[in-house]
Amino acid sequence: MTVVITGASQGIGRAIALAFSDAYDNAKVALVARTVDKLEAVADACQERGASTMVCPADVTNDDAVSIMAERVVDMWGAPDVLINNAGAFTYAPLDELTADGFRAQIDVNLTSAFVVTKAFLPLMRDAGAGHVFYTASVASIQAYPGNAGYCAGKHGLRGLARVVREETKNEGIRVTTVIPGATLTPTWDGADIEAERLMPASDIAETVVQAYKLSDRTVMEEVLLRPQKGDV
Repeated sequence: MTVVITGASQGIGRAIALAFSDAYDNAKVALVARTVDKLEAVADACQERGASTMVCPADVTNDDAVSIMAERVVDMWGAPDVLINNAGAFTYAPLDELTADGFRAQIDVNLTSAFVVTKAFLPLMRDAGAGHVFYTASVASIQAYPGNAGYCAGKHGLRGLARVVREETKNEGIRVTTVIPGATLTPTWDGADIEAERLMPASDIAETVVQAYKLSDRTVMEEVLLRPQKGDV
């Protein structure tokens, strides 16, 4: 089985790559992100678990880079069985400090990139009549956070995009799942004055993704909301 993961160099993306490598013998995992050395470290960890890997350095906000990446994956492994749209970024800025360019940058990485990546792979998945597309959203997809206009708008839009993909493909054998995690222990929280035990482990999010994929093809987990046991931080 073939898995393509954007934002795979760290955090939730890394955890998902390791989880699929553990769950499936001879998994083929394409790792997409901008930082080559981090991708190579994740690839090594996947290979230790028996997976085959493809390191795909790419900026998913660059349409041409996405096309080149997708062509490379498809040429080697064909249509993916699983597509994980996980790339994202967060920049805190109150409205009176947020520029139009800063807003657009948040939309590009958190929303538009997922649209472009989905468009790159979905036609082949539809031709195959099978596949599972995941979107890593956020609790910022369902509620507002001050200082997060760009991030919240992007993540709200991502949830909407996923719902449309679900409706347009549900009769073609494609499953679509939106994962909505709360505060998760990832590099996003580096430097924050919050105890690690207060945050969810990224491995829990990854395991949820694998379990959603393992459901029979008669069932789809359309959306799943995960929060720290003690609630949002």
